[in-house]
Amino acid sequence: MKFPKYYLAAITAFIIWGFFSFVLKPLQAYPSPDILFYRIFFCVVLMWVTNVLFRRKNIAESRASFMQLEPKKRKNLIALTIISSLLLCANWFFFIYVMNHISVKAASFAYLLCPILTTVCAFIILKEHLSKLQWGAVAISFVGCIMLSYNSFNDVFYSFIVAISYALYLVLQKKFEGIDKFLLLSVQLLISSIVLLPFYPVYSGPLPTEIMFYSYILIIAIFFTITPMLLNLFALKGISSSTLGIMLYLNPLIGFFLAAFYYGEEISAMQIAAYSLIIVSIVIFNVGSYLKIKAVSTPVQ
Repeated sequence: MKFPKYYLAAITAFIIWGFFSFVLKPLQAYPSPDILFYRIFFCVVLMWVTNVLFRRKNIAESRASFMQLEPKKRKNLIALTIISSLLLCANWFFFIYVMNHISVKAASFAYLLCPILTTVCAFIILKEHLSKLQWGAVAISFVGCIMLSYNSFNDVFYSFIVAISYALYLVLQKKFEGIDKFLLLSVQLLISSIVLLPFYPVYSGPLPTEIMFYSYILIIAIFFTITPMLLNLFALKGISSSTLGIMLYLNPLIGFFLAAFYYGEEISAMQIAAYSLIIVSIVIFNVGSYLKIKAVSTPVQ
């Protein structure tokens, strides 16, 4: 079976993102827009230097394939790429803002909402089918999210913005079939940087002079942006958007444990019960995925 490597890619990506606070918290004194600007600019430079130096053949092949498409399909591909870039840009900004200026728990809660929203968006946009067991798992996770949102409307509001932007981005990536993933991400990040560039002189703070700032931004660009996003795009080649969305729960679960045991944020019994429900929903959903895969791969007698 080919599926384990795609699951492994998804799991690895979300475990990496789960520890994102380790490199964001040291930058808490810097404005959120600055972190976003330099994160994207560093990613663009790194990826396009790699493309120009080592991937010219891939670029030529991708360009030739693009030109062979029908005009309507080319326009659709360009539109999808631009929309994906804008969603990605919005998701990053609001995530950094929530992480540094609301709370780690609120940022984690965004990625508790995200699997539910991804599943719904995949069902509506991609017509992905879920079994009754999987819908049951989604319902259980929804109950957990309702419990977590109790008396936290402000957190839920910001979390929803972060969640829906990434859910839509994730679902739309499934439409990029047969596209070089590294080049696709390079283009999306380039568009995001072009969109942000006019805002840089207005909304950025003083030019950072500390080596520490640029060191953390470089780590964020390579290990917390390019690597997990490529793993996500690779995983979508072999598993559905809904399944990848559910795997997202690894991110906030790690964030929850860090908030409780590392950052010392107050954790209530209600939150413990809610996260326990979400863990149960992950297990049930993936059991449902396994049963679907087994049913498809088992030959009819």
